[in-house]
Amino acid sequence: MAETVVGRGQCGPVGPLAGTTRRAGTSQDEAGAERVVAEVARILRARGERMTGPRRVILTVLAEQSEHLGVEEVIEAVEHLDPSVHRSSVYRTLEALSQLGVIQHVHAGHGHTTYHLVRDQVPHIHAQCQVCSVVLDLPADLLDAVAVRMSREQGFVLDAGHVALSGTCKACRDKRHPEAADHILLQVTRKKM
Repeated sequence: MAETVVGRGQCGPVGPLAGTTRRAGTSQDEAGAERVVAEVARILRARGERMTGPRRVILTVLAEQSEHLGVEEVIEAVEHLDPSVHRSSVYRTLEALSQLGVIQHVHAGHGHTTYHLVRDQVPHIHAQCQVCSVVLDLPADLLDAVAVRMSREQGFVLDAGHVALSGTCKACRDKRHPEAADHILLQVTRKKM
């Protein structure tokens, strides 16, 4: 299973936001953020939407970060770039951009919601460590078989990209019980067989 691990999270490879990539622990350069804002503006115009000042500032903030940001972190960064953008505008803009599919919001542990740009065609799935809070980006199709089975058996349509799966990352498992880490993986593997 391919996964990306970064402090609190990282967005993956290029998609509709062509020419924009992220590296663990680094920020986008200013030109990269401008390219993201210009591409999103093009997408919004194609959908009959406008690129407002708050949208531009919030997209700049998200494009310049390699992490999934909480709303308070977004507000703080927006205030630094443009103090005229009101807190309520940030909330409304995050919701609007999320509904438009430009950003993804993820409900992580303990009621915390994070936001990041959607950099592939489909929002991906996340997992969050219960110990250190690291967020892992997982392949969008990871739970496809589960979604098909739930739909077939219960008529339930799964929205797995909306919440983070919960568990313990390898680093935390190794720190807590280094001798048991491989044994735990072996048990999980045997259950799958």
